[in-house]
Amino acid sequence: MSVIKKVTTAFVLLTAILMAPFASAGTPETRADGVTVIHLDEYSGYFSAKETIAGLKAGEYEFVVTNKSDKLVGFQIQNFKTHEGLDMFPLEPGEQRISRVTVTGDGVRFRCPINPTPWYDLDNVKS
Repeated sequence: MSVIKKVTTAFVLLTAILMAPFASAGTPETRADGVTVIHLDEYSGYFSAKETIAGLKAGEYEFVVTNKSDKLVGFQIQNFKTHEGLDMFPLEPGEQRISRVTVTGDGVRFRCPINPTPWYDLDNVKS
């Protein structure tokens, strides 16, 4: 292998390794029944989304929440403007639960009420 190919290969590999933490999240899947699925992993003190949660549209959503910590956590979701409770439940370590909610143009917000996390505000929902 020539020196140029080795340098190019090393550069591409290094770039891939360095950029991995900044890889973009996937696009949320909307099933044939019209429900959009968002996967959330909950750790001790924060959530991580597998799909992009910015710019959502009003409609039916399933938030698939997985407890990735080693302790009890919870999931609470509310209407962003009115703070009306839409769903709330605890999750044991390793447990996964689904929260099916209607998201309106008001948006939604979610957090962990057991290990208090800041609210994750999704206030840019398109009607």
